[in-house]
Amino acid sequence: MDIKHLVNITSRAWSVPILAALHAGVAGRQAPLITATGAGRTAFAQSMTHLIEMGLLERNPGHGHPLRPEFRLTTPGKIGAEISHQIWTLAGEENRDLLRKSWTLPVLAIVHTPHHFNDIQRALAPITDRALSQALKALEERNWVHREVDPEARPPRPIYSAASTGAEISAIMAPHLAQN
Repeated sequence: MDIKHLVNITSRAWSVPILAALHAGVAGRQAPLITATGAGRTAFAQSMTHLIEMGLLERNPGHGHPLRPEFRLTTPGKIGAEISHQIWTLAGEENRDLLRKSWTLPVLAIVHTPHHFNDIQRALAPITDRALSQALKALEERNWVHREVDPEARPPRPIYSAASTGAEISAIMAPHLAQN
């Protein structure tokens, strides 16, 4: 998996919770998954369609009703679901809202090692200054990212690195991002 693939997965708020729920053994039908994730029907449907288009989910042939289909993880989906489940479990109930934001996981993946703001922005090419600033601020507020000013740079520039739970989540993703 590369960073662009991770950005694509997390572009839908409920993708990670759906994958985590499927890995945990929740039945691959709409009602149990909506109950397990707490998603609204429209957002859930958009996330499911997105996961199918990405090749992480597929309809389970021969199972389910045409109006209530059953879904299963594909081979790449199983890997993504395992990672999602580890992250979802580690974050805890109080931080799951942060995981549903588009840029949280991609930013954490980049700041596994210390990076300057511009380096993070280059690595996450489509991200805007404002979106990156908001993501970093939200992560700093939860103490998932540590901001330290580089005193030797002129002008002084902050360096961001994963901290506490953010570092643990980043460590889960790092080996999978390094493969490609």
